[in-house]
Amino acid sequence: MASTMPFRDAGLGHDHLEHTKDSAGVIRAKTIQPLQEPAQRMSDRLCHWAAEAPDRIFLAKRDGSGAWRTLTYGEALHKARAIGQGLLNRGLSADRPVLILSDNDIEHALLGLGCLYAGVPYAPLSPAYSLLSTDFDKLKHVASLLTPGLVFASDGLRFEKAVMAALPDDVEFVVTTNPAQHRSSELFSLLETTPILPEIDAAQAATGPQTIAKLLFTSGSTSMPKAVINTNHMWCSNQQMINQCWPVLGEAPPVFLDWLPWNHTFGGNHNFGMILNNGGSLYIDDGKPTPALMGETLRNLREIAPTIYFSVPKGWEELAIALQADAGLRDNFYSKLRMQFFAGASLAAPVARQLAEIAESHCGERIVMTGGFGMTETAPSGLWVMQHDVQPGQLGVPSPGLEIKLVPVGDKMELRYRGPSVTPGYWRSPQQTKDAFDEEGYFCSGDALKWFDESQPDLGFRFDGRIAEDFKLNTGTWVSVGPLRARIVNEGAPYVQDAVITGHDRSDLGVMLVPQMELCRRLAGLAAGSPAAEILASATVKAFFQTLINRLHAQGTGSANRVARGIVLIDPPSMERGEATDKGSINQRAVLTQRAALVEALHEDTVAGLIRPIQH
Repeated sequence: MASTMPFRDAGLGHDHLEHTKDSAGVIRAKTIQPLQEPAQRMSDRLCHWAAEAPDRIFLAKRDGSGAWRTLTYGEALHKARAIGQGLLNRGLSADRPVLILSDNDIEHALLGLGCLYAGVPYAPLSPAYSLLSTDFDKLKHVASLLTPGLVFASDGLRFEKAVMAALPDDVEFVVTTNPAQHRSSELFSLLETTPILPEIDAAQAATGPQTIAKLLFTSGSTSMPKAVINTNHMWCSNQQMINQCWPVLGEAPPVFLDWLPWNHTFGGNHNFGMILNNGGSLYIDDGKPTPALMGETLRNLREIAPTIYFSVPKGWEELAIALQADAGLRDNFYSKLRMQFFAGASLAAPVARQLAEIAESHCGERIVMTGGFGMTETAPSGLWVMQHDVQPGQLGVPSPGLEIKLVPVGDKMELRYRGPSVTPGYWRSPQQTKDAFDEEGYFCSGDALKWFDESQPDLGFRFDGRIAEDFKLNTGTWVSVGPLRARIVNEGAPYVQDAVITGHDRSDLGVMLVPQMELCRRLAGLAAGSPAAEILASATVKAFFQTLINRLHAQGTGSANRVARGIVLIDPPSMERGEATDKGSINQRAVLTQRAALVEALHEDTVAGLIRPIQH
C-alpha cells in the first residue's frame, strides 16, 4: 500500500506531453512547457556569482590533514582569469586543447574554468586510461585525436608513465605536486599565478554559444572512445532545462557532496553545472560506493548536509545500509535534504522502499526520490521523472525544449533527440557524426523506449534496452536484454549489482551475475577482507543465488525471458578491459566479448560454479 505521508516541499516542473503517432508507427513527443532563455556562456555564470556572492564557498575538498580546503566564487574567477591568460600565452586553441588526466579536485576545476573563460576546449579523461591500462591504447587514441597542447595531472609521478607512453615530448605537462622525474613538467601554481592582461577578458567576450566548452569521451567499451563536442549552448540550455524541471534550485543556493567523476557527463556537466549555474557549493567527495571508499563518503555525509544528493544505484544501496544503522548520519543527511536523484541504471525497488521507510521514520515526511535519463550527446539530461514518487523503470518525459522521436527498429522503438542541448557531432569524426543523425536531424541514441503506461502519457517512458544489445536465440526468438537485466537486478537486490545476459544463437538463456561482494560477505558472516572465493562458497550465499535462479526460471513465460542457467562472477568487470566504467556501469557486449570462453563453458554445462534451476 502506498504511503500517504506528505512529501517535504520540493516543487517539480510541468510534465504534460504533446505527442503524436503517424501511420509508420513513429511517435513524436515533447513537453508543453517551452524552454526559457538560457545563459549564453557558462563563464558568464562564474562572473555573475563572483559579483553577487564573492565570499560564498564554490568548491571544497579535504586536504592532507583532513580539513576542508575551500575556494570562493571571487577567488575562482580571479584564478580562472589568470589560468586563461596562461593558456592564451601558450597559444592553445581548439586545435591544441587541454587534456586532463586526473580525478576531481580544485585544480582540475580551476583549469576547466580557465579554459571556459579563454575559449580553449578541455577534455577530462577517465584516470583509468592512465592508471589501470598497461598498453595505454585508449590514451594514445585520445592524444592522437585531440592533439593537445597541454596535459594536466594532479600527481606528476603517478601519471608520468602514461604521459611518456602516449603524448609527444612537446606537449606541456602541468602537475599540482610531484613533478615527473623523466619528463619535463611545470607546476600548476605557476599557471594559476600568470599575470592577467586585458587580452583574457577580450578572449572571454569573443566566446559565444557555439564556442566549444569541452570534449567529453564516450566510454569506448566496444570501440575506441569518441569525443563528443559540448558547446556553451548545449551546456547552458541543458542547465536551463534542469532549472525548469527543478524550481527548487532557484530558491536557495544548492549544496552538494558529490563523488561522481567529472570525466563523465553526469558528474561533470549535470552536477558541476548545476552548482555553477545556481551559485551553489560543491564539496568534492573522495569516497565512492566501493567497500574501500564508502567509509569516506559516510564520514563526509556526517559533516556536510546536502540539499540534493546524487548517486548511482550502487551508491544508494550502500547508503541505505549505513543510514539504517547510524542515527548520527541520519540526523545530518536529512537535515537540509530536499531531493534525491539516481541515474546510470534502475534503482531496485527493495532499495527504494528501504530509503523511503528510513526517511519517513526519521523525518516524519517523505523525501522526493526521482530520476532521469540522458547521454553524453544530450549534455546530458534528456528525460525527467516529474512526479514526486519515481516508479520502478520510469524514465519520465522530455526536458523542456527537447523533442524526441521513437522510431520502429525491428520490434523495438529507438529513441532519437533533437533540440538545443544535443551535440553537433563528434570531434574530427565527420563520418561518425553523419551516421549519428537521421534525415530530420534527430540524434539516434541506440536506446529503446516504450510508454511507461500508454493510458497515462504524462508518466512518460520506460527503458526497453539497447538496440544493439538484443539478440536472437537459435529458434529465431528475440531476447530483450534491458528489461530482463533490470528484472534480475531487482529480484537479486541487494546482493546482485548487475547481470550480463547470455544465449546468443543458443537454445536457452543464461546469466552471469555480478555480486555485491561486501554485502555477500555480510550475508555469509565472514570477516572483512575475506577472499571472494570463500564468500561465494559460503552455504548461505550459495543458497541465496540458487533460490534466485530458481525464481527467475519460474517467472519466465517463454524461452526469451526464462533463465535456464547462471554463474556468479568471482572477478568483477574490469575498467581496463572496457567491461565497466569508473561510475560502475557495465557494458554487456564488452563482458561477453572478453569472457567468450566462460560463456561457452556456461552453455556447455562445464563451468565451475554452474547454477541450474531446481524445479519443485
